[in-house]
Order: sequence, then C-alpha cells, then structure tokens
Amino acid sequence: MTLKDKELTDEELVDKIITSDKNLYVIIIERYEKKLIRYANNLIKDKNKAIDVVQESFIKAFIDLNNFDIKKKFSSWIYRIVHNQVINIIKKYHKETPLLEGWDFKSEENIEENFEIKEIKEKVEKCLKNIPFLYREPLSLYYIDEKSYEEISYILRIPIGTVATHINRAKKLMKKICQKN
Repeated sequence: MTLKDKELTDEELVDKIITSDKNLYVIIIERYEKKLIRYANNLIKDKNKAIDVVQESFIKAFIDLNNFDIKKKFSSWIYRIVHNQVINIIKKYHKETPLLEGWDFKSEENIEENFEIKEIKEKVEKCLKNIPFLYREPLSLYYIDEKSYEEISYILRIPIGTVATHINRAKKLMKKICQKN
C-alpha cells in the first residue's frame, strides 16, 4: 500500500482491489467506517448494533466487489448495503428507532454558544422522534450525510421525485412538530 494508492478515487481503488491487491480494501474501510457507523447509528440508535451493521456491510461489499460497476459511485453502493442491513435490523427487532441521539453539532470553545447548540440539538431530537422512519431516513441522508437526491434514490431504491417529496414532507413535519414544542 503506497501513498499513491490512498490518492486513488474509490472507483479506481475498487478496480485495483479486484484486479491486483485485495489488501487495499483497508483504504476503503478507513474512508467510510466512521461515516457509515454514524449513518447506521442515526437510524437504529444503538452504537454497538451500528458498528456490527457496518462490519457486516464491509464483509458483504468485499465478497460482492466483483459485481460493483466501477462506472458508478462506490459511496452510493456501500451506503445501499448499509441501508439494507439497517432495514434488516429494524425488522428483526420490530421497533421504529428515533434519529440523531448522538449527532454532534460543530461548535467553538465558547461555552454560551455550546449551550445554545446543545439546546437546539435537544429540540431537533425531540422533533425528529415524532417523524416516521419513512421521512427520517432521507432527511438523515440529505442533511447529515450530505448525499444528493440521486444518491439517496439509489440507496433507498426509490425514484428521485419520491426522494424530493419525502424530504419536503419531512421538513414540513419538522416545522409543525417543532412549533408545537
């Protein structure tokens, strides 16, 4: 593994992993592990389960790497695998899980500002707990994981128009719920 390998795009790296050096998969894990754990934890609200989901997803992705189309975005593909694992966990435990318990807002060292941010975070969490999973998931992908509508469409296997509708409805629900609180 060289510095040059670390500079490859995800898709170039996957191609190299498939064709010549399976050990480079470590770079993929390093790039995505924290993001994917945060994403999974935002959805299932259990850090340990989120870590397990991501580990299982990396294993599944590695096993199925030959089927990845390097003309597409690897990030969307790996998020899709994690999404499927999260859905399986949710079905297994038969409960809807709230979003954003461990979400960190960026803050400065200013204590007053930190307090205000913490207060806002608590309000957002309280509001999000009342939003159905159907709307929480695209909202999380869009605002927290900064995925495009196209990527969300691929990850959730729904049309782009539906993504836009779900995000729009989620925003309206958030507004109504937050105004009540």
